[in-house]
Amino acid sequence: MKNIIKYTTIVFVAGLLMFSSCKEYLDVNTDPNNPTVVSPDLILPVAQKYTANILLASDGGGRRINTLGNMMMYNWSQSDGFAWYPDEFKYLVNSSFYQSIFEDSYGNALKQYTVLEGLGTEYDNYKAIAMIMKTYHFQLLVDIYGDVPYSEALLRGENTAPAYDDAQTIYEDLIVKLTSAIALIKTTSENVAAETPKGDVMFDGDMTKWIQFANTMKLRILTRQMSMTGRETYIQTQFTAIAAEGSGFMTEDVAINPGYIAGTEGKQNPFWNLYGTDAGGTQTLTSKATCATDYILDYLTTQTNDPRVDFIYEEPTTGHLGVPQGLLDYDTPTPDAYVPELVSNIGPGILKSADQSAVIYTLAECYLNQAEAALNIYTAGNAKSLYEAGVQASFTYLGAGDATAYLGQAIENVSWDSSTDKLEAIITQKWIATNGLTAEQAWFDYSRTGFPAGLPISQLASTDDRPVRLFYPASELTTNTANVPTQANAFTAKIFWAN
Repeated sequence: MKNIIKYTTIVFVAGLLMFSSCKEYLDVNTDPNNPTVVSPDLILPVAQKYTANILLASDGGGRRINTLGNMMMYNWSQSDGFAWYPDEFKYLVNSSFYQSIFEDSYGNALKQYTVLEGLGTEYDNYKAIAMIMKTYHFQLLVDIYGDVPYSEALLRGENTAPAYDDAQTIYEDLIVKLTSAIALIKTTSENVAAETPKGDVMFDGDMTKWIQFANTMKLRILTRQMSMTGRETYIQTQFTAIAAEGSGFMTEDVAINPGYIAGTEGKQNPFWNLYGTDAGGTQTLTSKATCATDYILDYLTTQTNDPRVDFIYEEPTTGHLGVPQGLLDYDTPTPDAYVPELVSNIGPGILKSADQSAVIYTLAECYLNQAEAALNIYTAGNAKSLYEAGVQASFTYLGAGDATAYLGQAIENVSWDSSTDKLEAIITQKWIATNGLTAEQAWFDYSRTGFPAGLPISQLASTDDRPVRLFYPASELTTNTANVPTQANAFTAKIFWAN
């Protein structure tokens, strides 16, 4: 009953906060988003719910960032009888391709976090949380688009046509913002009357975990730049500051749960609601349409004997079967070979239940990012131990048990000692660990490193490789024409950290 009340309140407030016009998504209005009317303990869970929706799936069933990552990284394909992913298979990047990522980030999540950030000093913990979460979203936006509105964005009616900031400049300011948020939390904690944030559906008001998450966000930002030349001193300075701060990184998966309820219309986990079953328990069409590729199944079974395959992908009674991306002739090798009942759809380790929490940052990635930092001697950690901890964290989340036997195989990119290129091993394992969860992180890593090596492209692709960025949405081209940069080539113009 408590969860039902909590979720109903969140949905009601979400309705209030979404009432403003979509075309004003870079403008935080005072009505109805007025913090004197809606208290921060109601704004925060709504903002966090939007965060989960932008990453995983919208309440209306729209595909979001994780779906894009799974398509770009050749994790997912399409079963026979569906024409579900034609644009993804063609890499049809244009101003309408996944445009909701940009629009929903500014119009929903960032908008609400900005309201929280503007509160008075009596709400400093809420403000710090908002600063950290804005960093989370702005990094994703930079990683997907490059230059984006930042310093002039979200200024209410003061500026409805914000300028675009340089991507690397934004990255550096994100570190500054995270440092400021940590300092604000620590200053607030010294006040015995400091209020514990209510309505926090990520960490339940545990501000130590928020500091650790801020450090973990710094870790992701710094790791993304490790392939760049000339950034070594900057990166080392920032890692030294993280160590001096002393709180460390996250020790659990970072997840959001506003009170998802199984079997209730509009209240199920949105990812489950899109790729699992509807509130009535009927398997969704998207669930039937979405399946593994042939390549990822072969990699996990034949090449690496990875027991996670049965958790990442459902195994039909006839055995695992994947479909090449962009396959048009489904009658080869035999008619009806690739119907939903015979192919490997999304598995039970990813689709756990309708009330499951929405993971936005995996513990596996946290450990593997630390492994890369240690490999590059930016930290004192043991790269091998962190690598193996990352793999075990993936096994644990999926429910696949102990990873010791798997890691003990003398196979490249499985056993640390047997891997000739340690960075390739780290990135390859991150590709597997984020499959189905936060797969966009593997897409960014691929653009940065070229790993995992040998990854196929769709049969419908007209280019030699997958896109490295998205186009700015049509809505921006219409409403902010003077400021939108000349659109860079989506296949060759890499984000700054990949050049």
